[in-house]
Amino acid sequence: MRGVLAMLQGLLGGDSQADRVVPPTGFTATLTTFTAASMAFLAVFAMALSLAIGRLADRWSSELARSSTVRISAPEAELDAQTRAAQEVLRLTPGVSRSRILGDEEQRLLLEPWFGPDLPIDSLPIPRLIEVVEVGAGYDSEGLRLRLAAEAPGAVLDDHTRWRRPLVQAANRLRTLGWVAMGLIILSTAAMITLAARAALAANAQVIRVTRLVGARDIYIARAFVRRFTLRALVGGAVGTGLGMIAVALLPSAAEEGAFLTGLGFQGLHWLWPLVIPLLGAVVAFWATRGAALSVLKEVK
Repeated sequence: MRGVLAMLQGLLGGDSQADRVVPPTGFTATLTTFTAASMAFLAVFAMALSLAIGRLADRWSSELARSSTVRISAPEAELDAQTRAAQEVLRLTPGVSRSRILGDEEQRLLLEPWFGPDLPIDSLPIPRLIEVVEVGAGYDSEGLRLRLAAEAPGAVLDDHTRWRRPLVQAANRLRTLGWVAMGLIILSTAAMITLAARAALAANAQVIRVTRLVGARDIYIARAFVRRFTLRALVGGAVGTGLGMIAVALLPSAAEEGAFLTGLGFQGLHWLWPLVIPLLGAVVAFWATRGAALSVLKEVK
């Protein structure tokens, strides 16, 4: 709370005389505004990426967790009987909403990416597949495997755990990398603003000495630098955030055939999240400039 109050006091309690110590234009002003705008622009995309990957991970986890497959490999003479037996076991299994035998055309579509569209599925010993959809808390996979082994020895249950876990882990790691990128952007912003503030202080060393001679204290001089650089970072951050949100809005919308590549945007209330970026940039600029100013003023004699 004290930090927030100190920041508000520094921003709202400006002094026209003290502000003259800080150059209103020049390379430090341009550098601060440009850095804040650029970093805010990148932060919008890093945030959009993290949120989109989070949605993707949740969707993968939810969709794959609700479905599974029973694969039946048996001699042709026993295939129909084992399929019926497996269907009956699934019908009596708590937690199974429905089960459906995939037709030849559906199996051909599943194999087409690997074997092409001309696969002679009728003449190949391809296992029969049964799609299983869960309901509620799902079913007991180990118990179902035991019942299938007893009633249909050629039936194998694949609950997609092997496929779901790596996909969800990869998505979660990418989401974490997105937030790590946000952290690096914040640190880079702090470093650039610190350099700009130190350069401005060094360039105005003579003015600072004269101001001290007339009775100004270091905290009075530092407050002027903090106020000016914080406002610059706020304005630059607002511009960069606005441009970033426009760029994200112009990205292709999410589509089923390419949800990962076309869903990198904000949805619903997530559009409010980027509005935090300029304020966060201003906080970073406030403390970076304050630290740099107090440090340099101790060096200026």
